[in-house]
Amino acid sequence: MLYSVPVANHRKLTVLQVVPELETGGAEQTTIDVARAIVEAGGQALVASRGGRMTGRLMVDGAQFCAMPVQSKNPFTVFQNSRRLAALIREHDVDLIHARSRAPAFSALWAAEQTGIPFVATYHGVYKAQNPLKRWYNAVMTRGDLVIANSDYTRDHLFAEHQISPEKVVTIPRGVDLDRFDPAAVSPDRIRKLQDDWGISPEDTRTKILLGGRLTRIKGHLTIIEAAARMMTAGRTDFLILFAGDDQGRSGYRQELEDSIAKANLTDQVRLVGHCTDMPAAFLVADLAILPTSVPESFGRAAVEPQAMGRPVIASAHGGVTETVLEGKTGWLVPPEDVAAWTKALSSALEMGPKALHEMGAASAARVRQLYSNDAMCTATLAAYDRVLVARKSG
Repeated sequence: MLYSVPVANHRKLTVLQVVPELETGGAEQTTIDVARAIVEAGGQALVASRGGRMTGRLMVDGAQFCAMPVQSKNPFTVFQNSRRLAALIREHDVDLIHARSRAPAFSALWAAEQTGIPFVATYHGVYKAQNPLKRWYNAVMTRGDLVIANSDYTRDHLFAEHQISPEKVVTIPRGVDLDRFDPAAVSPDRIRKLQDDWGISPEDTRTKILLGGRLTRIKGHLTIIEAAARMMTAGRTDFLILFAGDDQGRSGYRQELEDSIAKANLTDQVRLVGHCTDMPAAFLVADLAILPTSVPESFGRAAVEPQAMGRPVIASAHGGVTETVLEGKTGWLVPPEDVAAWTKALSSALEMGPKALHEMGAASAARVRQLYSNDAMCTATLAAYDRVLVARKSG
């Protein structure tokens, strides 16, 4: 899709996004998506970040990567980053700077103030504040021209935590690249390759259940291992659970998962398959996706992408996921960390059988295509930029 250039500028729009890293995650993917939209609109997209495995994708799309230690919380480094960002703004005649995390938001805000350009921030997560100092730190995301909330859940948190005018907040749900997450676009060879990599025989008729996400305790892997053990005790062996994700240096947690799987005699039922670069194919290897987070996701792209691929989702009943998963229609919502409830939900899904799961998955895909397209997210973001630029010009 070609996006229109905001009308506030008579020249092509130049936007500098600032994100700590480009390894994996919703904020990182949204950065790349918006950068591509800016380029397709005829503008210039710059991204300041420490970088990571997603940097190549950013540059292929025509954006400019600016290596910078913006992930640092060191006050001296944050100050130095503000000077580096200000230099970038002047060098490239940047129209607007967009921060996607708190530490780099300080640098971005100060750079915006030095150069006189608008500052926009996206609240990608629900930041907790245990004391006034932490609340002040979190509030940097609200001190610019506009705050983008990635779900109604995030927006409500913003209003509860900060004294901010509703006129300064816009909700733009994260989008999904429906060209990439399209079952018709995934070749049988891609599916077969993942099955080979993960040691799954084409003759394996068990229901495949996928938990896609980095290996960190808040993702709920241990809850699923315990639920799988209970299903095994009840005599169920008709499932295979796949944990696809990088431990990102959390080798101790990965070992804990492996030990838990072995102790419960689940080595034939639960597998850690490592980082996956082809998630569309991964969802087609699976019959069902799960998101058993113990901490609320502000949006939960991991619950939307499988639905786009026609896979129902079982997710923890909190956060933004309660907006993207419809109970009993596109999936199930389960109390977080409630092993008994997760055991029941998984068992119920298994008992539905392939045909009913496929029908639920079709309903999921239709809803995602209606509400959560990447095009809609990018168009709304460019419109938000336009709104800010027009307000600055008229002010």
